[in-house]
Amino acid sequence: MTKKWTYFTGLTLLITLISSGFKAFEPEKLEGFHVEDDEVINYLVPTKEETEKVYYDLPYTGKSYVGFKQAIAVKESLGKYRLVNPFGYMGKYQFGKSTLRTIGINNTTDFLRNPRLQEKAFKALLARNKWELRKEINRYDGRIVNGVRITESGLLAAAHLGGAGSVKSYLRSNGRNGFTDGFGTSLRSYIKRFAGYDTSNILANPEAKVKLD
Repeated sequence: MTKKWTYFTGLTLLITLISSGFKAFEPEKLEGFHVEDDEVINYLVPTKEETEKVYYDLPYTGKSYVGFKQAIAVKESLGKYRLVNPFGYMGKYQFGKSTLRTIGINNTTDFLRNPRLQEKAFKALLARNKWELRKEINRYDGRIVNGVRITESGLLAAAHLGGAGSVKSYLRSNGRNGFTDGFGTSLRSYIKRFAGYDTSNILANPEAKVKLD
């Protein structure tokens, strides 16, 4: 009798403990990657409705260029074309206004509404950064800097985060001069996270601009 009572008591406690771990999902406003000190993050399995809030034009394709684009987009904006973060960076790949002007885009409203334009902008900026970093890519590719193996895609991703000039400074200082953005994301983390993708189809071009339709 005592064994049965102990068994059912333990079973009841186990069910109660498991049940208490599941909480109802409450939608929150997405503000880039910023989380206030008094906010709580609950790690929950996404529902079907939550999953459908994120749209990807292309499936994950490993270490190809398409995979590179998608990986950057997920990190930057969760793949949302109309996202504007608290610092004013816009779109799927989080462009600043000055960068957009550099590649020939002045109307930010149209930019946010036009997925095709955003994809062109990303490719144009990669072409410019690849030109700016052409010597660094040749010199450092395969080397270890600050504990991370350098690859072309990693450097291009880091340039997207902090600019080609910051990447040059980082490499020449052997990783001591490291840029971090407003959310605390470092060049080193991008070089590591986006290493080994195939970006050979990007042609280095110092004058790359988006051709508006």
